[in-house]
Order: sequence, then structure tokens, then C-alpha cells
Amino acid sequence: MTARLLDDRATRLFIALAAFFCVNAVLAEFIGVKIFALEDTLGMAPFEWRLFGQSGSLSFTAGTLLWPMVFIFTDVINEFFGRRGVRMISWIAVGLIVYGFLFAFAAIALAPADWWVKAAQSQGVPDYQAAFAAVFGQGLWTIAGSVVAFLLGQLIDVAVFHRIRRATGERAVWLRATGSTAVSQLVDSFVVLYIAFVIGPQHWPTSLFLAVSSVNYAYKMLAAIALIPLIYLMRRAINAYLGIERAEQLRREAAED
Repeated sequence: MTARLLDDRATRLFIALAAFFCVNAVLAEFIGVKIFALEDTLGMAPFEWRLFGQSGSLSFTAGTLLWPMVFIFTDVINEFFGRRGVRMISWIAVGLIVYGFLFAFAAIALAPADWWVKAAQSQGVPDYQAAFAAVFGQGLWTIAGSVVAFLLGQLIDVAVFHRIRRATGERAVWLRATGSTAVSQLVDSFVVLYIAFVIGPQHWPTSLFLAVSSVNYAYKMLAAIALIPLIYLMRRAINAYLGIERAEQLRREAAED
């Protein structure tokens, strides 16, 4: 029975999509502690944005490298496996993120070996334990904000995706993919910063919160629009892998879910 189940191409496809979705979500959480300057990375002249009386450069968390891929996999799973598929992998991803951070904090609490603490001094890291704790020991408010925003965004994404799908049928794949991302990431971008930096210990002023959230949202939307061709490429690849008839069956079942 198990062998026959794993022989089914749709089952294997769902496992592969779920695995890539979860690993991107978990990695985005862990590498998100790094803030990078977009202009310097691209070799561009500094760009100063001004919003709500605030100004700054284009600085983002490294997690933004992976979140666009999470959007893509969300839309593809939505397309072929429906609401239950997205909800299932979203809850699994949240569980894995929490699981990962629990063990990261456990690793930080372990007593470091004396020689290891100084092992990276030649690389400019005088205290390896302090560096390890700084990188992996993200604040609880940041973790809570990220997890809540991620789950809320996913649930909104699947609802909007299928509402647009009911209105457009099988036409305009780009519209339901981008439209659902536009709404879900509007919520995600503001919720994560509100919990982490307004409710949290830093107590950002409203103007700073609105400005940074808006810039982050604009970046996510530009990335989502730029990746529209990838959605069509993945759709075509899945059609080829499953066969047109099986792919259409899955899409019909996903639409009725």
C-alpha cells in the first residue's frame, strides 16, 4: 500500500513542494537576523526613501532572499492541492520553525568548550559563544511576530487565492497568484514589525513602523511581480510531469476544495 502511494506522481509532487516550502520558510527565519544593504550589494548609488517623516536606505533582512520563493510555492500548492494542502504545510512549517528555535536556544545554553570560544579569533571573532548566541538567539518578540505574521499571511493568501479563482476560473493565473500575495503580504509585513518592534521592547514610534513596513511591503511586491514568469514555468513543468489530464484533475479538485 505504501509503495503504491509513493508511486503516485501527485503524492511525490506534493512531498517535494512541501519540502521546498518548509526548508525555505525555516531558513528564511534563521538567516533573517542579518540585515543587508541592497544598494551596496548591487553596486548602486545610495537611495534614500522618505515616508511618514522618516528616511533611510534600502536595508532588508537576508530572509527576503527566500520569502519570494515561499510565495511561489504557496501559489503552486494552492493551484494543485487547494486550501488543505496550503494549510497543512503552513502548520508544519510553523512547527518546524518553533522546533528549530527551541533547539537553537538549547544549543546556546550548552556550556562552550574553552578552546572553541577563541577558535575564530584569527577571523575577527573574539568570542565564538557570543557570536553564536547573537546570530541564533533572536529575540522572542521577533520570533513571535514572525511566526504569527507568517501563519496569518498564509491563511489569508489561500482564502484570497480561491476567491479570485472562483471569479476568474482557470484564466489569469498571474492575477490570483499576485493578488493573493498582495493582500497576504500587506498583512504579514505590518504584523511582523508591529509585534516585534512596536509591542516588543524597542517600542518603535508609529511613523517609523509605518515607514519601514511600507518599504518592506513594496520590496516583497516587486519580487512577487518579477517572479510571475516562474509560476508559469513551474505550472508547465508540473503539467509535463503529471500529464495534462492528471494535472487538470488536481486543479479541479483544488478549486472545489
